[in-house]
Amino acid sequence: MKKLLIVVDYQNDFVSGSLGYAGAEKLEGPIAEKIKAYHALGDKGQVIFTMDTHDRHYLETQEGRHLPVEHCLEGEDGWQLYGSIRELKGSEDLVFSKPTFGSYELCEYLRKHADDYESIEFVGLVTNICVISNIALAKAAIPNIPLLVDAACVGSGDARLQEEALDVMESIHVEVKR
Repeated sequence: MKKLLIVVDYQNDFVSGSLGYAGAEKLEGPIAEKIKAYHALGDKGQVIFTMDTHDRHYLETQEGRHLPVEHCLEGEDGWQLYGSIRELKGSEDLVFSKPTFGSYELCEYLRKHADDYESIEFVGLVTNICVISNIALAKAAIPNIPLLVDAACVGSGDARLQEEALDVMESIHVEVKR
């Protein structure tokens, strides 16, 4: 059984780009340490990255109509993983591109590989949007595997929504380290 770390959307546009916010860059160090720790586990650890991925038609989508800010356009600088996190992504790490908040493909992967994991930890951005969406999908796909969140490794530009999202996660039995 392995421990799995899922790094949600720690991409340039969410840190320093079109949807970035002050303080998002401070998560780089703690997230990097988590990635290193999971890599150090060898075959007892695994890292998966989700990447928000859009094309030039983003503004025509439902999400784009509600959040009319082009971001994470595939292949562009804003789409890339932020800072040292980009260099820490190993060839053995999986990547799931996603056109919206939650990754259905990640959910299907977790469902098919549920017996491989003893726990799954989530880190990244944005707590009250993509992090919580992927956690809810994971909870539905694998209801008996502990899901973990270290509050020092997730972030949001809205402190109130950050805390509310962490509260909601706890209410669906996610272990939140505060």
